[in-house]
Amino acid sequence: MSRLYRYRLPPWCRHWLFILEKCSLPLAVFQLIRTLIFPTSLDVFLLGILIGIYVAFHFEWI
Repeated sequence: MSRLYRYRLPPWCRHWLFILEKCSLPLAVFQLIRTLIFPTSLDVFLLGILIGIYVAFHFEWI
């Protein structure tokens, strides 16, 4: 269902969605390295959000 929903969005919104999809894995890897070096609760929270976004794009929930 998400593939059909993506193409109903306005072109500018669809463009940003594709950019977010391509950047989610590198951002999650960077945040993982940062969390391993400087573990704070904010870093762990951000890592969880980034992994959740990546999983949502991978399973095409977004």
